[in-house]
Amino acid sequence: MDTMTILTYLLAILLASTAPSAARNPEPVGTEKEGRLTFIREFSSPEDVKGISHPILNKTIDIIAGPKDPATQPPSMLQQPYAVTTDSNHRIFVTDITAGLVHVFDFTNHKYWLLGAGNHLRAPLGIATDREGNVYVSDSILREVFIYDPKGKFIRYLKKPRGEESYFDGPRGIAVNPVTGHIYVCDTPRHMVIVLNKKGHVIASLGKRGGGTGPGDFNHPTQVVANSGEILVLDSGNFRLQILNQQGRFQREIHLANVGHGAGLAVDGAGNIYLTDPELNNLQVFSRDDQPVYIFGETGTGAGQFNRLSGAWVDSGHCLYLVDTNNKRVQVFQIAGLSAGGC
Repeated sequence: MDTMTILTYLLAILLASTAPSAARNPEPVGTEKEGRLTFIREFSSPEDVKGISHPILNKTIDIIAGPKDPATQPPSMLQQPYAVTTDSNHRIFVTDITAGLVHVFDFTNHKYWLLGAGNHLRAPLGIATDREGNVYVSDSILREVFIYDPKGKFIRYLKKPRGEESYFDGPRGIAVNPVTGHIYVCDTPRHMVIVLNKKGHVIASLGKRGGGTGPGDFNHPTQVVANSGEILVLDSGNFRLQILNQQGRFQREIHLANVGHGAGLAVDGAGNIYLTDPELNNLQVFSRDDQPVYIFGETGTGAGQFNRLSGAWVDSGHCLYLVDTNNKRVQVFQIAGLSAGGC
C-alpha cells in the first residue's frame, strides 16, 4: 500500500469517528444574563489555522515523512500576547511582547506568518490597521510606530524627525480613523494622545503635559478607539473613559471602579463599549448611552475563562476577540443580535 493510500485511509477513519467540536456547535458562555456572547474558537499557534488536524494523523505523517527539523521552526506559539486587531481581509494580528513580534493568523486562506521579525521590535503593545490594509504597531521601548504594507513589508517609522523633539515618550494604544485616516497614539508617560495625519505629520496633541483631571485632560492614557463619529480614550490614571468628538473636544465620561494594568478597549458597530480587566479577568460591557449592561468572564482556563485578560477588538462581522495573555491564546466570541453573517 503506497503512502498516499495510507494517508487517505486514515483521514477517512478520523473524519468518520470525530464528534463535532465546540467551534462547530458553539454554546453560549456564562450566565443567562451574560449569554450574549457565544464562544466560537480559541487559537494560539500556526496549527490552529491549518484546518483539520489530529494527533494520530500527525504521528503517521511523521513516521512516513520524518519529523520536522526543530531548527527550521519559527517562534510561532503565542508567548505573551497583548493586543489584537483585524483587517478587511479577516486576517488577525496579535502583538507578542516577549517574542517582540506580531503573529498573523489568516483562517480564510489557512496561512500564518510573523510580522516585524526583521525590524527588531522590542515591546509591541498597540496595533491597528487602516482601510488600505496597512498595519501600525506601537513599540513603547523604541518609542516608535512601525508601519507595514498589506503584504507585511516594512514601509517606515513614525518617530522623531532629525533634530526635533520625539513624537512619543512611550506609545501604547493606537487607532486609525476609518474615514479620515488620522492616526491616534496614546503617549502614556506624557499623558497625551498624539494625532497624526496619513502622511505621519503631527496635527494635534490631546491632553496636556503633566496630566490633569479636567475634561479633556489625561493621566496615563493607555487605549484609544476612533470610529466615524467619536474618539474614546481609556484615561487609566483617572479611572475613567473619556469620549471626545472628531475634533478632540470633550463630550462625556464614564467613571470606572477599577482599571487594571493592561486593560483593553473595543467598540462594536452598535456603539456598545467593551472594557477588559486583567486583574479581575472579566469584561465589562456598556451600552451606546454609557450604561453598564453586563459583566462577562472569570478566572480559569476554559472557554469564557481567562488568566490576565488584556486586549480586545470587535471586527466588522461583530466577532469579539479577547487576548488571554497568561493562557497564551486569543478567544473569539460572536456578539448576539448584531450580525446575521456570524464569525
